[in-house]
Amino acid sequence: MAYIASHRTFLREDQMSVLDPHSLEIRLGYKFRDPKLLRVALTHASFVENRLHSNERMEFLGDRVLGLIIAEMLCKEFRSEGEGQLGYRFTALARREALSHIALKINLGPHIFLSDGERYTGGATKPSVLANTCEAIIGALYLDGGLNAAQVFVARYWEPLLKDDTEPRKDPKTALQEWAQASGKSLPSYSVIQCDGPDHAPIFTVEVIIDDELPARGRGSSKRTAEQYAAATILQLLSPN
Repeated sequence: MAYIASHRTFLREDQMSVLDPHSLEIRLGYKFRDPKLLRVALTHASFVENRLHSNERMEFLGDRVLGLIIAEMLCKEFRSEGEGQLGYRFTALARREALSHIALKINLGPHIFLSDGERYTGGATKPSVLANTCEAIIGALYLDGGLNAAQVFVARYWEPLLKDDTEPRKDPKTALQEWAQASGKSLPSYSVIQCDGPDHAPIFTVEVIIDDELPARGRGSSKRTAEQYAAATILQLLSPN
């Protein structure tokens, strides 16, 4: 498979013990026909010299697969809701917090291949690392077993989150805009202050400012995602409880 060839990852002998495919596959509810795909999905960029050998491309794929599956689940579950309400729910289920929550639930952290420095600084418990690796796992499931394999995993772990959400949530950008209007403030202003990462998978850093309030920043794989994270951060600062 060409995809594997472009993502071949070389692992040090002292890191091989980190990966316990069988126990992880049990929690995933799926046994990989090609274990290399799972290995790539678990390989953080800090572990390899060439980022193309990391899980970043698989994360890119997994993000899109997850979005499709969640969108279908929402359309089936909430037949009386319009696009806007479904969009609020989608944002809540596809955001980093939901992904990192699932990653913790399946104990993904100890399985991730990280550089010594990244692991020493808590990389295996960072929400961003957990969320990105979880997306990569979904991408690997899709590549190895097709959409059905990814759907089974997502349904198993996301349906409880979907069922808990009896009312559609407002996405952070909408909530922040409404707060600003209710408080007599000017509308939030978003600006991209940094863009790094490879061309095929850029990471945007966005800053949001509202009048005299402290600015806040967010990072994401798209400008929209980064804006949502920035809005969520400033909302947390405004209402810490």
